[in-house]
Amino acid sequence: MHRNTEGRSQKGISLSEEKTTFCWCLLGRSLAACTGGRTTRIPVLLAWLSVSIPGFLVPGSATPGPAEIRLVNGPSHCAGRVEVFYNNTWGTVCDDTWDLTEAYVVCRQLGCGTALSAPRGSRYGAGSDRIWLDEVNCTGTESALSECSADPWGKHNCNHIEDASVVCSGSDTPDRGPLQLVDGPNSCAGRVEVLHDHQWGTVCDDGWDLTDAGVVCKQLGCGTAVSAPGKAYFGRGHERIWLDEVNCTGLEAALSDCQASSWGKNNCYHGEDASVVCSASNSFDPVAIQLANGTNRCAGRVEVLYNNTWGTICDESWDLTEAQVVCKQLDCGMAVSAPGGAHFGEASDHIWLKKVNCTGTETSLSLCRTTVLEDSSCTHKKDASVVCGGSVPPALAQVRLVKSSSRCAGRVEVFHDGQWGTVCDDDWDLNDAGIVCRQLGCGTAVSAPHKAHFGLGSGPIWLDDINCVGTEAALSECKSKPWGQNDCSHAEDASVVCSDLDIDLASVRLVNGHTRCAGRVEVLHDHQWGTVCDDNWDLKDAGVVCRQLGCGTAVSAPGGAQFGRGSTRVWLDDVNCIGTETSLTQCNARSWGVHNCHHGEDAGVVCSDTTIPEPVHLRLMNGSNRCTGRVEVLHDKQWGTVCDNSWDLTDAEVVCKQLGCGTALSALLEAHFGEGSEHIWLDDVNCNGTETALTECKARPWGNNSCHHGKDAGVVCSDGAIPATKELQLVNGQNRCAGRVEVFHDNQWGTVCDDSWDLKDAGVVCRQLGCGTAVSAPGGARFGRGSNRIWLDDVNCQGTEETLTECRAKRWGNHNCNHGEDAGVVCSGAEIPTSEVLRLVNGLGRCSGTVEVFHDNQWGTVCDDSWDLRDAGVVCRQLGCGTAMLAPGGARFGRGSNRIWLDDVNCQGTEETLTECRARPWGIHNCNNGEAAGVVCSDGAIPVTAELRLVQGPNRCSGRVEVFHNQQWGTVCDDSWDLRDAAVVCRQLGCGTAESAPGGARFGRGPDPIWLDEVNCAGTETALSKCRARPWGTHNCNHGEDAGVVCSGRNIPVSAELRLVNGPSHCAGRVEVLYDHEWGTVCDDGWDQKDATVVCRQLNCGKAVSTQGANFGRGSDRIWLDDVNCTGTEATLSECRARSWGDHNCHHGEDVSVVCSGAPPLLLKLVDGPTPCSGRVEVMYNGTWGSVCDSGWGLPEAMVVCKQLGCGTAQSAPGGAQFGFGTGHIWLENMNCTGTESLAIECQYRPLGLGLCIQGSTAGVVCARQTSSGLLCSALIGLVVILALLCSILLYLRIKQNGTIGNPLDHVHLKELGNMGLAAQAQGATYLTAKLGHNGEVDSETAQLVREDIAH
Repeated sequence: MHRNTEGRSQKGISLSEEKTTFCWCLLGRSLAACTGGRTTRIPVLLAWLSVSIPGFLVPGSATPGPAEIRLVNGPSHCAGRVEVFYNNTWGTVCDDTWDLTEAYVVCRQLGCGTALSAPRGSRYGAGSDRIWLDEVNCTGTESALSECSADPWGKHNCNHIEDASVVCSGSDTPDRGPLQLVDGPNSCAGRVEVLHDHQWGTVCDDGWDLTDAGVVCKQLGCGTAVSAPGKAYFGRGHERIWLDEVNCTGLEAALSDCQASSWGKNNCYHGEDASVVCSASNSFDPVAIQLANGTNRCAGRVEVLYNNTWGTICDESWDLTEAQVVCKQLDCGMAVSAPGGAHFGEASDHIWLKKVNCTGTETSLSLCRTTVLEDSSCTHKKDASVVCGGSVPPALAQVRLVKSSSRCAGRVEVFHDGQWGTVCDDDWDLNDAGIVCRQLGCGTAVSAPHKAHFGLGSGPIWLDDINCVGTEAALSECKSKPWGQNDCSHAEDASVVCSDLDIDLASVRLVNGHTRCAGRVEVLHDHQWGTVCDDNWDLKDAGVVCRQLGCGTAVSAPGGAQFGRGSTRVWLDDVNCIGTETSLTQCNARSWGVHNCHHGEDAGVVCSDTTIPEPVHLRLMNGSNRCTGRVEVLHDKQWGTVCDNSWDLTDAEVVCKQLGCGTALSALLEAHFGEGSEHIWLDDVNCNGTETALTECKARPWGNNSCHHGKDAGVVCSDGAIPATKELQLVNGQNRCAGRVEVFHDNQWGTVCDDSWDLKDAGVVCRQLGCGTAVSAPGGARFGRGSNRIWLDDVNCQGTEETLTECRAKRWGNHNCNHGEDAGVVCSGAEIPTSEVLRLVNGLGRCSGTVEVFHDNQWGTVCDDSWDLRDAGVVCRQLGCGTAMLAPGGARFGRGSNRIWLDDVNCQGTEETLTECRARPWGIHNCNNGEAAGVVCSDGAIPVTAELRLVQGPNRCSGRVEVFHNQQWGTVCDDSWDLRDAAVVCRQLGCGTAESAPGGARFGRGPDPIWLDEVNCAGTETALSKCRARPWGTHNCNHGEDAGVVCSGRNIPVSAELRLVNGPSHCAGRVEVLYDHEWGTVCDDGWDQKDATVVCRQLNCGKAVSTQGANFGRGSDRIWLDDVNCTGTEATLSECRARSWGDHNCHHGEDVSVVCSGAPPLLLKLVDGPTPCSGRVEVMYNGTWGSVCDSGWGLPEAMVVCKQLGCGTAQSAPGGAQFGFGTGHIWLENMNCTGTESLAIECQYRPLGLGLCIQGSTAGVVCARQTSSGLLCSALIGLVVILALLCSILLYLRIKQNGTIGNPLDHVHLKELGNMGLAAQAQGATYLTAKLGHNGEVDSETAQLVREDIAH
């Protein structure tokens, strides 16, 4: 607001002038003066009156002369909150326009020197009496504050949070120089501000620490530094940011002596203002607070830690404001009540605090003004307590007051069993009303009206004969009849008027939205509505609006004129709410009308109660349903009709919109739905069609008409077009001719079970609805699960019936189904989209399963001949299911039973629909139903249950809640998290019921995004994603608030009860399952790739690479499973078909093993060979390279090694350390491959490393793929071998001629030569004959050459 330095009469008169005016009136000398005309000071007259008439007091003051003032709640009489004495009562001064000029006048009047500062915002606590002065405007020359210009006494637009204060130079506080701590509980704790260039400013928290804070405390004479909080802990400053990068050594005498950036140079904003808490502040640890002796941590006796000892708080002045701070500090929601009198029992230790005085905006109790108790004036009989909303079961907290302009007055309604209902006024009194007021935070009860004082309710009457003692935390804790039992009518609905009605709820509204709880924000100021600029507009600001309007919490805070541009003034800009204010006008903002915006920046709000329609004052009577009938409106607590003069479709449209009944189909005249019998309330109604309620349309005054009931107006809305004789609808489909079947019975919609549901039944539905013929009759809740009754089961139609109710079926409501079996229908008149002529069935969701196409009014499958990922990709795109991940054939999702429509499908991958791909003609194929093609799309790879998981718990049914969104797992914040939310999680995961809903990261902190906050489930949802919550990713939490769940079904076998053992990692090894507290193996009878796939998926180990029998050794415990038969789509192995636990015909030689793609491969290399593709085989095991024993080593094993290394096929598998002995461990032996494996890890082998294989037995490989030098070397070796053979033949002939043949000792087996160091490279050679010398060496020069060539 701007100071008025000229003509004071424009805004306010001086207080002395007000007295003069009154005196003129007394003397009858100036009529203008008495009627508010221009006034003139008459000090002579005032002086004469005060001298001549003893005891004469100038009206408006308590003493002759200037009004008396004082400074209170400060450290001395020269510092504190400003109070003035008027009309025999002390009161405060509002801080509007308050600055040093006014403070100078106060200091001068009190003889306290000059003004050091003029703090605003109730720096020295909020007053509790009258606010006497506002808009005070001094020139600085006045001798008393009452001489300054101001609004008339008692006229203001303030509250005590705006009480003005003063610090004078003559105060008893030490001279603290150009430094102060503001907005804290006292002068030794608060936001740091420094005085420079005659202006106060803040300090940025960059680099701010205890050393810097210590200098501040020393300079202020406040002891030592206790803490140095940043991030505007004590609120944001509003002036300059003077200092940044402050770096003190701790030895400085003043903060200005420390190193820092130049004055005013910074890269900060006020959200980084630095603060200090000094030891002399007597503040207790802001964290050390607890509630004792309550039912949980959010209810109980308040205790604080002081001097390392817990103690209580005296209940003097203790109320909901202080309780609110406690609940906020403990993260326990809103305060429900603030009981005193040791409500939760008397403590036995210290009583530390009394007269705690909070404003309600503090973040911890330590920031409130208080007194440390030093005497025995309070006893433990007065221990203060708190009950927070976080401690009250949700059912208890659901109470509201409706049909009033204030949330603190109205008809009492309570929420039970998913529905709001009223309370009967039998025995209703102030005690009962007091509980409601306390529960709503609306002060005390003023009255408890009976007889539907605020109008008749329309829902159930939930409570009757209520009898509260006055100490209950919620109305539902009071004694009463059981829920729903009463002998009342709505004419006896109980009401309440609470004391806290001074909040002007009419000063804010939301316009141009669907309901009163969503729209463009408009505020009323100076008798004119105007908009709010979206600069800095956020959820905290929106939250205040929603709370003020009684519309729940804020869902979003859209800017950019999302709800249209306003056309009047822009009243507010730069709104900055803490979030705890009760009205928007309490938030910080620019002065009224001061902004730099246009209407394209108008702020909007969407509140959580947007979906709750306003109390309906409109109804349609005598029609077939609530959306058809005679129009009646409620006025003066009585229903009446509307005359049809000028009644048309535009008027009818407003009625349908207000009732949520779609659009208007007709506007009927002349009492089409019968004549009414009460008042005719409206006539000549003229709507423009944009109104949200009929009462907003132009019309004659209420009751003024020239009609009779023969002209009562009627309406038929689109949602009421189905006649009463055809109470049938299809919901959740693309249009009214496709969807879940629902029938209307006993005034309630319900579903139909899919038992025996077929095309004949669907045909009757389509005919009844005028939707053509039946295209399909899907079951399995294809169009979503219903939530109401299941009315029909075993429906059996002949196909000729006119309505579904003519078909044979079980009695109404008699069934053996659940909503997962709700029947659906697609009719020919539904304009089937392309996605409806293609579907995936028998999968875990609509995006995985067997492919079926619709042709010639019949569904059929697709043959898997040439079926591949490109074909699958077209299917996924057509269904809007992302990309194709798998294209399984072989009836992976089960054999079809209908026609086989397509074969040899060949897509390019760019087609929009599968029918655009090349294929054989419809119905021509050479397949059977065991070749049905399937698809798994990217949006279907995660089943419904996998969109949610519990992690870090002991099993899959307990742990931290994580949801999958935007291709990433994230956590859920525990704000408002309760058992109803947990129940939805447990149901979705098939884990039974919820046992507890722990918050506070009970199961550890998550590392990923926080996806959901403020989750609010009714408890009946089928998935957590269907519950109300903030938008994805919008939250005010950290991972210390991650929500958890413990379900009753936590003992169900899950992924934690499956493991792979004896392998190189947890993703490869022998399969073992845990059952009956004992691990056991799985028999390999019937075990195949699909079974292995389930194991790998369950263990999060990727895909199955191979599955073999006993690759990883024999088990020694029980054999738990046999004849396992998985489809490949199961989430866990325990979901697959198998024999009963422990029933088998196997032994441990048949134990099954699995290698998953997530297992690290067995690393191989070839060393000491002539080429990269030949040499000694070495493997990496336990982080160390080692050799392979050649026992059992042969070409199949060599083939796998060559294949894994990309070296082609194996030529030979030499053993006996052909390529050297190696120096490390021998890691593996008895390696057993078939030769078809792709990786060595898929072969059977036994880890060794124990010295059981001698160094001379290391295995080698020679692969076919050689380098050019290797090929040359191999060729030379081949030539040498051939030469050696020729020489051997010649030698043999020579020996034969000499008669020396026949000595068996002269014959050496090739393997023996190998063991002596000679490699047998000649293929096809069985024996090599040589003459041995006396030393055992070969005596043949040729053999010696062969040995040397091979060795090299």
